[in-house]
Amino acid sequence: MTEAAPLSLCAREPHVPADRLVAEMVPPPRFDAVRFDTYIPDPNQPSQTQAVEVLSAFAAGLGGAHATGAGRRRWFQRKAAAPTAPRGVYLDGGYGVGKTHLLASLWHATPAEPSLKAFGTFVELTNLVGALGFQQTVATLGGHRLLCIDEFELDDPGDTVLVSTLLGKLVDAGVALAATSNTLPGKLGEGRFAAADFLREIQGLSAHFRPLRIDGEDYRHRGLPEAPPPYADEQVTQAAYATPGASLDDFPHLLEHLARVHPSRYGALTDDVRAVCLTGVQPVPDQSTALRLVVLADRLYDREIPVLASGLPFDRLFSDEMLNGGYRKKYFRAISRLTALARDAKGLVAQ
Repeated sequence: MTEAAPLSLCAREPHVPADRLVAEMVPPPRFDAVRFDTYIPDPNQPSQTQAVEVLSAFAAGLGGAHATGAGRRRWFQRKAAAPTAPRGVYLDGGYGVGKTHLLASLWHATPAEPSLKAFGTFVELTNLVGALGFQQTVATLGGHRLLCIDEFELDDPGDTVLVSTLLGKLVDAGVALAATSNTLPGKLGEGRFAAADFLREIQGLSAHFRPLRIDGEDYRHRGLPEAPPPYADEQVTQAAYATPGASLDDFPHLLEHLARVHPSRYGALTDDVRAVCLTGVQPVPDQSTALRLVVLADRLYDREIPVLASGLPFDRLFSDEMLNGGYRKKYFRAISRLTALARDAKGLVAQ
């Protein structure tokens, strides 16, 4: 019996209908089972324990009936009595401190039907506006109890204004908000906090957010072994053929293919893929390609798809210029997540 040929990401050009974009606004598979009690605070970082307490109270405060009409607006009038819980929270911290874990836990803990809660990245939200149109997006999300936005992008002024305007409409409709964000270009240091940048960029909405600072180191590297070194081409190819549902692609060709697929479809690109096998990993040639790879790394990480690779190790994907530039936080996040997925892939190689 011959082994079936592996899948190829380069052979896929998925088309994602708008209704699927809406239906998929839930925590991704990696965070489907997370809860506040599965978050393990670093005992040396009291802010992590405090974050769980504050967010638990925030979720409990969203248990009332959804406001309508003038009642909605009274929630946000400054002269009104202070609410028992903040109506918006911004999780402020470096990469790898568990912000997404906490954001997803908030979504799960909020006492509302899944159809009344939405969770997505900033990119996914802008893609939804592109697919539905602005007014229809407002109508679709305006009846929700909670909108969670992971990785709010502060490096694209146009998209930031678009989403800030959208959030203003949703606030008027009584939707509670929670967000994490990336740093602005030029804000060097992946551990630096971005609350001031975030609150300034969303301008009129800043009064509705309580910044919640979360200190700590990247948990993906906390007490874990170093990433395994890359394997030989033959080992990666053999593992791809031996693993049902695995894909096998040459890394440079995959980078070229990503330029032909809109980033909103990178999740669909990995549908039914059990493992990603890559040969010939080499430095990413330019920043546009690097940013597309960051999105793919995020989708692979969300879906817990292990990555087995030959060539250079993942910490050599990006040039020193990239790692010292305005998007360095994104690149370090991609390295961190791909490293974690490389660890997950160790069991695919025959010992």
